Amino acid sequence: MMISGTILGIGNDLIDIRRVEKSLERFGKRFIDRIFTDVEQAKSERRAGSAAKNNARASTYAKRFAAKEACSKALGTGFRDGVFWRDMGVVNLPSGQPTMRLTGGALARLEAITPPGMRARIHVTLTDEYPMAEAFVVISAEPIEPASIQSEMPTKTATPE
Repeated sequence: MMISGTILGIGNDLIDIRRVEKSLERFGKRFIDRIFTDVEQAKSERRAGSAAKNNARASTYAKRFAAKEACSKALGTGFRDGVFWRDMGVVNLPSGQPTMRLTGGALARLEAITPPGMRARIHVTLTDEYPMAEAFVVISAEPIEPASIQSEMPTKTATPE
């Protein structure tokens, strides 16, 4: 009998990109370092020189900000119980598909909500249409294949492999 995946949590967030633009102008590096991982910063800063009509750098940061909010909601905690901004970071799979890499309290919460014998997966979609950016996160759990259990130590991380 095939066991299907289970949804562990769903979260979404909508943010006004102009709010992020103002935070970048007012607080600069202090805001960036407090909220975003090194990987997120590198991706967003590469967009700084973009010829896009609106601020592509701020849009990129805004989508990642929304993803963190959405992920914290999907974890069922928000930003409390040891879950912090930099515990969650948007990364891309080799295919380009976005997902989240969790550490610290966010990873601990993910492990706590993932049933035994299951592996968590974090599905992320990001979009923006100036002046708004949105992220939607679904955390699911899929059975670990019996062959995988024997050949490798099971983990519950949701990082790209």
